[in-house]
Amino acid sequence: MRASQFFFNTQKEAPNDAELASHILMVRAGLIKRLGSGLYSWMPLGLRVLRKVEAIVRDEMNKAGALELLMPAVQPKELWEETGRWAVFGPQMLKITDRHEREFCFGPTHEEVITDIARKEIRSYKQLPLNFYQIQTKFRDEIRPRFGVMRAREFMMKDAYSFHSNFASLEKTYETMFQAYGKVFTRLGLKFRAVKADTGAIGGDGSHEFHVLADSGEDGLAYCDTSDYAANVELAEAIASAARKVPGELMQDVETPKQTSCEQVAELLNIGLDRTIKAMALIGTLEDGSSQFNLLLIRGDHRMNEIKVNKLDGLKEFRFATEEEVRENLKCPPGFIGPVGVSAHVRIIADRTVAAMSDFVCGANKPKYHLSGVNFGRDLPEPSLVADIRNVVEGDASPDGKGILSLCRGIEVGHIFQLRTKYSEAMNASYLDESGQTQVMEMGCYGIGVSRIVGAAIEQGNDERGIIFPASMAPFTVALCPIGYDKSEAVKSAANTLYDELLAVGIDVLLDDRGERPGVMFAETDLMGVPHRLVIGERGLAEGMVEYKARTTADAQSVPLVNLVEFVQNIIRA
Repeated sequence: MRASQFFFNTQKEAPNDAELASHILMVRAGLIKRLGSGLYSWMPLGLRVLRKVEAIVRDEMNKAGALELLMPAVQPKELWEETGRWAVFGPQMLKITDRHEREFCFGPTHEEVITDIARKEIRSYKQLPLNFYQIQTKFRDEIRPRFGVMRAREFMMKDAYSFHSNFASLEKTYETMFQAYGKVFTRLGLKFRAVKADTGAIGGDGSHEFHVLADSGEDGLAYCDTSDYAANVELAEAIASAARKVPGELMQDVETPKQTSCEQVAELLNIGLDRTIKAMALIGTLEDGSSQFNLLLIRGDHRMNEIKVNKLDGLKEFRFATEEEVRENLKCPPGFIGPVGVSAHVRIIADRTVAAMSDFVCGANKPKYHLSGVNFGRDLPEPSLVADIRNVVEGDASPDGKGILSLCRGIEVGHIFQLRTKYSEAMNASYLDESGQTQVMEMGCYGIGVSRIVGAAIEQGNDERGIIFPASMAPFTVALCPIGYDKSEAVKSAANTLYDELLAVGIDVLLDDRGERPGVMFAETDLMGVPHRLVIGERGLAEGMVEYKARTTADAQSVPLVNLVEFVQNIIRA
């Protein structure tokens, strides 16, 4: 591509609403242009990057045996009512009404649509398994669109859906897609991790997320350096590190007139935060619809994991108790509550780590007092339930028993699910088995945030000069920067020849033929994230040399003009 025939709209200043590096740099480099809140136009430069990501995703999906189709973005209300998601999906669904007052949504996902296709078109086990995918625009009405394309209302997504006659077949395709996703992100040149994850609103059983590693990532990841274990912090299992010790202290009241948090109490008593217990009062709902008061116990230096708590009996969609409810059940104001001496109707749920503690400090259920030297079995009954209800922390034992956990941040760019029969049962998607009996199809679901990958790649690769794209997704692989293109015939001729030769061997090259000053050309190619730069000048040509510099290196090097194309090919391969 010749720069004179392309459209560049780089900016020196960052947009006022930009917080993340990817948002700032995508706007400054001219990859995207804001239309409205969470809505962006992909400019020619950005679209080149997006299409390169798409091409790799499409190639690996095809190799994995998935079949591409394209489903409508607008979906009828009736389909979503069959699965019960019209009401529960939430305000992030953009609902619209046509001229006949019929209701539709602009699809945030396509489980209902693809299941409708399957139930109408698949009749026999002989047609299974099948795996369909599309690359299409989705819309979710984010409550606070921000971070550019990282949390936009409209975004590009690859979503695939597989149908099976049995669970073993689903597991096989799930593994195939797991491997395909690894190949996608490897080819894109990204540092990533695949982690076990919660299924969330999509539902189903097994689930893995794929995260691009970046300090700005919204998700916490736990992994073990000495094994293959990796999981989202929301799902990572927290193991109690030691067995409970024999009590060594007597329980006694401790006056804490102004100390209502574990941190304040630990400071007052000059003890470690890990010797304290914080109690959280939650209201859950029993099967008969009645409310239950629960007291959850977490070690003072740990954090409750709401997703884990949600999975406990009676605590699905729990809420925190009001001050009035706390006073009614514990006869004490918040800030001083604890598990000692509570009435029998209060369910005590202790984290595994808490259940292994002895001589701990907790609230006394008496204003301005805490208790020290507290022990289960002596000062209070054993907990009603012991469960994993906290987030893992750095140094926890790995759940596979093969080391300890480390933590990092990640940006979710892919998610795969074993949906099982959640949607096929609700929508009666069935087939006839070998015996002629009607069976419900097993399903899988596999998503990749195509446009989000671009933002995630920039979060992972950037510096003070701009974007550092992996070569596989950069808008151009090589920038050819001739100094004095509009003034020197020798430079112009050499640049044109080299440009044609690079194109002839399939290298995506940008020739800056605008006659710009070197500083402008260099700054723009660095800002745009072009991985390789070749500089042609009269002085170098006189010596038969061209200057080469990689985007990630500080210094340039002189290379012979002879066999330069072969040199560039080798650099790109490396």
